[in-house]
Amino acid sequence: MQDISISLDKLKIEESWKEALKEEFFKPYFLEIKRNYIAAKSSGKTIYPPANLTFNAFNLTPFDTLKVVILGQDPYHNPYQAMGLSFSVPKGIPLPPSLKNIYKEITNDLGIPPSQNGDLSQWAKQGVLLLNSVLSVEHNKPASHQNFGWQTFTDNVIKTISNQKKGIVFLLWGNYAKAKKNLIDSSKHFILEAAHPSPLARSGFLGCRHFSQTNAILESLHKSPINWQID
Repeated sequence: MQDISISLDKLKIEESWKEALKEEFFKPYFLEIKRNYIAAKSSGKTIYPPANLTFNAFNLTPFDTLKVVILGQDPYHNPYQAMGLSFSVPKGIPLPPSLKNIYKEITNDLGIPPSQNGDLSQWAKQGVLLLNSVLSVEHNKPASHQNFGWQTFTDNVIKTISNQKKGIVFLLWGNYAKAKKNLIDSSKHFILEAAHPSPLARSGFLGCRHFSQTNAILESLHKSPINWQID
């Protein structure tokens, strides 16, 4: 059996995150994530997103530029959809139902016409961390990697943001995301809650106006607002 270890130099994650999270990478649970991931890969299973996009959310939104966090659950499990950003799909891929509702709310809230492009990288590059709680999934098997240890890592990401930053806007959509509220210091951050944007959640997301509210908060903190329009 191959010897599995963690090398910070080889970890494909943006430098300011590497610094902020360096203690996490050497904890036993992170090595366990790597073991689980390699074992799944070695058994011939197809894993999403592609390995080079596992930490895409961190690489497109450096810790130093962070303004907003949108929490998702686990990656899309169908081919060509997952790209390491919560709710996002690559350009040219049909929009998933949740993303359609997100765009519908942006139109209602801000008057921005809905995009046919589901790639949310433009948000990420403006400081919106699109963080899934679980960072990998097996093809066609939703929640298949929920026991890998990813939640321990992403919970500690949220705690690190809460401890080391101030004035971050957290958007918690649905019960799974709302359960993370206790990881966030609400005395120095902003928490906006709504139902999940999935049509299965019936109502409660549409009308939340989180996008205009987020920008109002950012402007009150003398930070530049997010341009929510996707080209």
